Amino acid sequence: ASGAQGPALVEGVGLGASGKENTFPRLRPLRLRRHRLCGLSGWGFLAASGCSTRVLREEVTQHTIYDEDEVLLALAEQLGNFTMLVGGPEYVHCLLPPLESLATVEETVVRDKAVESLRKISHEHSPVDLEVHFEPLVKRLASGDWFTSRTSACGLFSVCYPRVSSTVKAEIRQHFRTLCSDDTPMVRRAAASKLGEFAKVLELEYVKSDIISLFTALASDEQDSVRLLAVEAGVSIATLLPQEDLETLVMPTLRQAAEDKSWRVRYMVADKFSDLQKAVGPEITKNDLVPAFQNLLKDCEAEVRAAAANKVKEFCENLPEDSRETIIMTHILPCVKELVSDTNQHVKSALASVIMGLSTILGKDNTVEHLLPLFLAQLKDECPEVRLNIISNLDCVNEVIGIRQLSQSLLPAIVELAEDAKWRVRLAIIEYMPLLAGQLGVEFFDEKLNSLCMAWLVDHGSILKIAHDNNIVHIHYRDISHYRIPALSEVCGQEITTKHMLPVVFKMSNDQVANVRFNVAKSLQKIGPVLDSNCLQTEVKPVLEKLASDQDMDVKYFAQEAISVLSLA
Repeated sequence: ASGAQGPALVEGVGLGASGKENTFPRLRPLRLRRHRLCGLSGWGFLAASGCSTRVLREEVTQHTIYDEDEVLLALAEQLGNFTMLVGGPEYVHCLLPPLESLATVEETVVRDKAVESLRKISHEHSPVDLEVHFEPLVKRLASGDWFTSRTSACGLFSVCYPRVSSTVKAEIRQHFRTLCSDDTPMVRRAAASKLGEFAKVLELEYVKSDIISLFTALASDEQDSVRLLAVEAGVSIATLLPQEDLETLVMPTLRQAAEDKSWRVRYMVADKFSDLQKAVGPEITKNDLVPAFQNLLKDCEAEVRAAAANKVKEFCENLPEDSRETIIMTHILPCVKELVSDTNQHVKSALASVIMGLSTILGKDNTVEHLLPLFLAQLKDECPEVRLNIISNLDCVNEVIGIRQLSQSLLPAIVELAEDAKWRVRLAIIEYMPLLAGQLGVEFFDEKLNSLCMAWLVDHGSILKIAHDNNIVHIHYRDISHYRIPALSEVCGQEITTKHMLPVVFKMSNDQVANVRFNVAKSLQKIGPVLDSNCLQTEVKPVLEKLASDQDMDVKYFAQEAISVLSLA
């Protein structure tokens, strides 16, 4: 009976039992097919109606044969959630053939999603099913004729290795070694990207005997895109090895990477430097990483210097405590001083985002003597991003030396940023203003910055981007008032709200624009709790009652809602 119901139910959602004529037609709108796949609508009915696993597999396989990449992507994603639809973990291996097919297609995002789903359902296989069904799939992909299947295989070794027998483990290691020396660079890249992940599931003896040699080979590959991925793998491998093995097995290769002829490889070393520092420990950091970090800060390529500059604070924080200050003052600070006047604005901006953090590491005396001049120089930098990054981290300096020593240089920098031609720069300094107010104190803020904040209230920068005539600008300003007044009322309290804000709101209740009028009702609802009962009854209620009889339906609705919430009915 269930078999008889199946096609009818499936037919209703656009899926047939087996033939192409009843499946999603190729000419069916792409968005509809993708939507049904993502929503599991057709597949759910197919399984719920009692159709066999074979029928489900045929339906899925036909999609993998001829469908669009966008539909294949949705299919690859959803198959990872199909375990219960095919009968539970006992039958999850039935999902492997369509996913294997998807893992070999030309489109990278489809392959990656198929691999992700395969990794997900691998955990739902029993150890026996893993060896009988999943591991052979990995072998087929690893030995496929097309590079697409071999790249997909690289992402599957680590999920099946821990749960198979010793004999199968040996075969998996051999397949991975083969892919690491594949003739196709794309395959070697895929293998390099998964080397660290694979190393984490291997026994330590095989990490030393197999993985280290693969790491060394990939780090010396003729393609820099392979070598840079080997750097990240090296960091992962370093965390697995005993301290006594790091110097001989890993560090020679990483030193080579830090001096690689390709700036992209050196960039990757700089980007992963803090992770590497934690992995190798304090002794190797002092002996090897400090000189390497100096070289990266002085690199001939701006991208490498910027990546290294971004790690200055983190690197200094992780230095051994007994020699931290000496290393920073002797080796790191001279490089930092050079970067403050670097010719590339991205390098200076990266440094400015972290340099203030050095003050908490070096203490008050060193900050005043050595860092303060650098902060002041960056506050006068021609690049607005540099000045913004310094201002955004003022709290670090305030904790150590107080903000007053910077205040005289801060004010000109803030004013220049507030008047910058780029509206995004002006917006950024506005967002930092609460921080500045807290750091500089009420007196300084009222004296120097209050007028600046008032000027921002009439800044046309963002409004003019959406306004095409003066009328729209004025409407926008009136709309903004409704969003700001409720927020201000909470801070200013009852007296100021009643005396100064309510008249503004009441005046706008007569506005010709309906949007402004219904925002009046919404504002009165929000500020009502701040007002006393007499004011609500004598002033607010009449205005809301008037709006409740407005010709505009939205104005009526929000006015009636405000009356109800404030209990003025």
